[in-house]
Amino acid sequence: MRERGKKKSRSKIYIVGKIEINYSKQIFVIPEDNSESIKISRGNSLNAMEGDEVKVYVLPRRGRGRQGQIVEILKRRKERFAGILEKHKNFAYFIPDDENINTKFYIEKPNLPYTNNDKAIVTLINSENNHKEPSAKIIKVLGKKGDNEVEMESILANNDFAIEFPKDVLKQANKITFDIKEEEKTRKDFRKITTFTIDPKDAKDFDDALSFRILPNGNYEVGVHIADVTFFVKPNSPLDKEAYKRATSVYLVDRTIPMLPERLSNELCSLRQGEDSLCYSVVFEIDKEKKIVNHWIGRTIIHSDRRFKYEDVQKVIEDKKGEMAEYLLPLWDIAQSFRTERIKKGAINFDSPEYVFDLDENKKPIGIHLKISKEANWLVEEWMLLANRTVAEEVGKVKNKKDVKTFVYRIHDEPNNEKVDAFKTFASKFGYLIDNKNRNTLTRSYNSVLNEVKGSKFETMFSIIALRTMSKAIYSCDNIGHYGLSFKYYTHFTSPIRRYPDMMVHRLLTLYGQKGSSVDKTEFEDYCKHCSEMEKRAAEAERESVKFKQAEFLLNKVGEKFDAEVSGISRWGVYVTTMQDKCEGMVRISDMKDDFYMVDEDNYQVIGRDNEKAYRLGDRVRVQLIKVDLDKRQIDFVFIDE
Repeated sequence: MRERGKKKSRSKIYIVGKIEINYSKQIFVIPEDNSESIKISRGNSLNAMEGDEVKVYVLPRRGRGRQGQIVEILKRRKERFAGILEKHKNFAYFIPDDENINTKFYIEKPNLPYTNNDKAIVTLINSENNHKEPSAKIIKVLGKKGDNEVEMESILANNDFAIEFPKDVLKQANKITFDIKEEEKTRKDFRKITTFTIDPKDAKDFDDALSFRILPNGNYEVGVHIADVTFFVKPNSPLDKEAYKRATSVYLVDRTIPMLPERLSNELCSLRQGEDSLCYSVVFEIDKEKKIVNHWIGRTIIHSDRRFKYEDVQKVIEDKKGEMAEYLLPLWDIAQSFRTERIKKGAINFDSPEYVFDLDENKKPIGIHLKISKEANWLVEEWMLLANRTVAEEVGKVKNKKDVKTFVYRIHDEPNNEKVDAFKTFASKFGYLIDNKNRNTLTRSYNSVLNEVKGSKFETMFSIIALRTMSKAIYSCDNIGHYGLSFKYYTHFTSPIRRYPDMMVHRLLTLYGQKGSSVDKTEFEDYCKHCSEMEKRAAEAERESVKFKQAEFLLNKVGEKFDAEVSGISRWGVYVTTMQDKCEGMVRISDMKDDFYMVDEDNYQVIGRDNEKAYRLGDRVRVQLIKVDLDKRQIDFVFIDE
């Protein structure tokens, strides 16, 4: 029995998790087991930043919610940071671009020459100082803010991508040679079979090709040939380590930052017209009913007879004649059948528009145009989807559990139930039915509604809300299928020049084809997490480069009026996108002077308290540009009545 007046002792509880900072700049730790989050006061944060892995002491509970104190930063999410240098007599402060970092960095005796307000890249160092801020060291002084090169390097650094390759990586790449005669001994030779690539007109690397011929039995043989990158990039070599670190190529508005050096991406591994190339291939035999009757996976040698641009192939499809029409038209006919069947089985057909900047010789934006995806794009897409699915089934589809081997899958989880219910309620207000009794009825409902609203004033609104119910596709060794594509087995095999997971898949195919033992699942799951994270960062870098170019495009247009569409609702205001140039900015609630506006999240709108005037997602509006902040990449509009 406990003596009266004595408190029960409490053992200290420590938890490992990751830092997350919400829109109000409050700091939380999300535990590894996804249990209740832990709130951290700024004084107990050890200057931990978004995404850092930390060890937390959980404080005794007082009131609602757990609170804690960070006792150790286990792993920084980022190694490098971009921002502004603030000059002082014998030291400098560094103010990060990332607004989620709520502290500046202290730089004692800066090691590189700079001027006040220069942008730079720094790295954190373990150094004691008399200031409360973390210590940092300058890696590179970039130059004046607002300059295109400076801003693009800043975007890459903030997302932990390097522009230049290390010297040992370039040295290894430049030394690589191979003997085609030696490879003839172990590979299937496709050089006498008609083969071609189909890519955008500005493509520099060609990592996939298609071959086509009619077999003696009247069936079609279609080869999907993928650059054999892993023949050149050996595990744990400098090339491989750098490719893994980057995990993906990054596509900014004005440049591509490749995963592999140009010696590989544009030369050795690129399936260039008129050259023999080494490939990893999936070859299909297809009957006249467009059914797959056989397939083969293995290493090949090909010869690309023709480099097609999408526009070339589109013309052949539309005219039903033209160069290599006897190969292209059957390929499109079969692909069309696959596409129809895929959607029939429950694949969700999201049609997201893509916009491309027209840049002058100084990389200044002078216009923006819509990139239209047509039948030629779908032709290539369907054959790549088929190859990816077939490779995943080859390894994953086994009869006995004992035969299961660790593999890298591209997975896509089911939609969030709460978000689907909210979408269902919202859609019903417009007379549209979302039937979520089961997977098939839900996907059919999505496709039906998206088709019905296509071309109407509700198209943007419904597309955005439907997309937000979806999970994000990631890489994992635990296969749960790909919900959006309606595939039970799916992987990434077809782009090893620009994606590291595809290289992992190629290596595992080779290992298991040689009857090798299964690799360690824990190790490969860590690889998958890293690749998923770097893919996320690449997407963020691409978005940031678009925001910068949009701001730069509108910089000299302050005061002009635009037709626009409401593209988002937030607690701060209404996002609008100009109809002609597709530049997104915000009308801040503080600038909406005609009434007191409130956010109505359930109906995706803001509404006036007195006049009941509403601005809803997808509404067409008239706006005036009032401010462009190039440093923060912010564009401000106000609503106008005309």
